[in-house]
Amino acid sequence: MARKNASDDPLAPVTLAVGQEELLLDRAVREVVAAAKAADADTDVRDLTPDQLQPGTLAELVSPSLFAERKVVVVRNAQDLSADTVKDVKAYLSSPAEEITLVLLHAGGAKGKGLLDAARKAGAREVACPKMTKPADRLAFVRGEFRTAGRSATPEACQALVDAIGSDLRELASAVTQLVADVEGTIDEAVVGRYYTGRAEASSFTVADRAVEGRTAEALEALRWSLSTGVAPVLITSALAQGVRAIGKLSSARGGRPADLARELGMPPWKIDRVRQQMRGWTPDGVAVALRAVAEADAGVKGGGGDPEYALEKAVVTIARAARSRGRA
Repeated sequence: MARKNASDDPLAPVTLAVGQEELLLDRAVREVVAAAKAADADTDVRDLTPDQLQPGTLAELVSPSLFAERKVVVVRNAQDLSADTVKDVKAYLSSPAEEITLVLLHAGGAKGKGLLDAARKAGAREVACPKMTKPADRLAFVRGEFRTAGRSATPEACQALVDAIGSDLRELASAVTQLVADVEGTIDEAVVGRYYTGRAEASSFTVADRAVEGRTAEALEALRWSLSTGVAPVLITSALAQGVRAIGKLSSARGGRPADLARELGMPPWKIDRVRQQMRGWTPDGVAVALRAVAEADAGVKGGGGDPEYALEKAVVTIARAARSRGRA
């Protein structure tokens, strides 16, 4: 979810939203606009792209009005502003106008860093909107959405929703909204399954779970269904890698309670229980073989081979066999 700095007043003279996660950037804008309209229902909102903010335009937008109206000026993709317009913005940052709230959306990174640094130096309120590339980040996002809605969802339900929906934050947020509206009481894994069964079957994590459990036929079926419904091959290799690494990490850890192991390995306690069930049949050599298979598949789907689908099928079969290696030792 978007992270904010200590000075968290949406009506601060300048808000700097940094990152590339579109949903979070849009929410940062909506929060400022909502606060401004709550203070003055007639607030004038100007939402601009770099090509619309030419040198001199900002001065016109922030000039005093005869009616002293509140105004929100949103500048998207601020890292793409021209050099002359950046000078205008920097000059404004040193002396922002009253009743005006400037919202700068910046992707972060090296491009346009001078403007980013200037806004921070000027004391802009900052909202972090990073791209959520890691499953753990998306899981935390879903948990936060339920908390914000004032509803309780089990850890398994949150994970099942991420597995079913995938990486699109807008779809995850929409799914949480639907569940909150339709379901009373605690939302559990069974509820998520009823709503999103078809999507869950297409999940890259379903492929990984079946593979590390040694269920070759089911893993291949899930793989083919995933690919046919548009799941990106790179997401599947990522899920396979996470599944095998979890087996390796837990098998090499000392025994203990799930909560203790969770802290040691950086996994939620419920996942410790799931991986323990999946570990049966695995050996250290099997883990090594599976990791090599994942690396080969990853290279294959990223252009190192001619057929990404074949590379994935080969990896799934190899991993499933490795999951049963103890019985063949």
